[in-house]
Amino acid sequence: MGRSANLPRGLRERFRARDGVWPDDTGCRMLHVDMDAFYASVEIRERPELASQPVVVGGVSGRGVVSSANYIARELGVRSAMPTAHARRLAPHAVYLPPQFHLYEEVSRGVMAIFRDITPLVEPLSLDEAFLDVGGALRRLGLTPGGIGELIRSRVFEAHGVTCSVGVAPTKFLAKLSSGMCKPDGMMVIPAGSTLEFLHPLPVGALWGVGEKTAARLAQLGLETVGDVAAMPLATLRRKIGVALAEHLFALARGVDERAVVPVSREKSIGAEETFEVDHLDRAVLRRELLRLSERTASSLRAKGLHGRTVSIKVRFADFTTITRSRTLSVATDVTQEIYRTAVDLLDTQVPHGAVRLIGVRIEGLDNSDSAHQLIFDAPENGWREADQAADQARSRFGKLAVRPASLLGKDPQRTAEFEPKPD
Repeated sequence: MGRSANLPRGLRERFRARDGVWPDDTGCRMLHVDMDAFYASVEIRERPELASQPVVVGGVSGRGVVSSANYIARELGVRSAMPTAHARRLAPHAVYLPPQFHLYEEVSRGVMAIFRDITPLVEPLSLDEAFLDVGGALRRLGLTPGGIGELIRSRVFEAHGVTCSVGVAPTKFLAKLSSGMCKPDGMMVIPAGSTLEFLHPLPVGALWGVGEKTAARLAQLGLETVGDVAAMPLATLRRKIGVALAEHLFALARGVDERAVVPVSREKSIGAEETFEVDHLDRAVLRRELLRLSERTASSLRAKGLHGRTVSIKVRFADFTTITRSRTLSVATDVTQEIYRTAVDLLDTQVPHGAVRLIGVRIEGLDNSDSAHQLIFDAPENGWREADQAADQARSRFGKLAVRPASLLGKDPQRTAEFEPKPD
């Protein structure tokens, strides 16, 4: 899906909307809206003088990772999830900025509000993209699906000063594929009657779920285009690549995607992780980082009114070996100290010693039951949960650093961005 911008140019031009004109959008109730280079675009909005320069957002230190790059930087080869050190070699004169996630979240909330003003059927996929089912909004707005797509693009830019690209199609798969093909700042409409005409010339990598390995397996069978997959007998495809994958790809290749827009998607987990600038052997340093990450994770849980039962930690060693260890609690919790105690015990009892590059904490098994509070033995009369709530209130008024555990007041280990790519 992410490779859709590299698909045949002729198709991109044929179905792209231009000067208020687009192909027949009858029956195209599915929209996929994707912000263009979102983090970088927000930064440029804040600093317009950067508009003509390559801009890269992400970890700015040696082990940092690119979170976003504007299209000028992309022309130089910079991509998201790329190590910042590599990006600096490709674009040494680019402007490198640390991420401001609070700012991106603020813009995202405004953008999603615009979507929900048009239709209640909005399915966010991340901060910067969402599916919309606009079938019920056509008569109310007096617009066609393409008209709604143009309305969204103009409202987002007027309200927030950033651009988005919109795919309009009869299915979610086609809508997402086409939004990637019309970037940046464009709209593409795939008519219901032209689905196969659009799909079949595309390379197999355009199919959702086909990565490099699967594409190589399909190529060994002589299947290079989506049309090739659609033309192969399903029974043969099942024997060659397995029943589940064969049926999935065969359906998509024939334009079949019955997924509906799901407005409310329950979160499955919440967590945080950090990559150290220097590998750490000292368990005391690792425990302090676990406390910091437990605090962030618990704070996110409380902000969303959630509790979790399973605590897991992630540890990546200097050689990129990565392990996870988890434990399920008897009662769900949103308490920093309970999460931290469990995380430290997992580190001490289930993680071998070695130089650590990355460490993370995650809570799974989420629910929003207000009665599921973990009780901690030997807690003071006003317990840890009350202390967490008081700290939340202080931070909301005076900033995130207003209240911190005393053990975190010393010198912090150097850390980079929140995410790093998988090694080759």
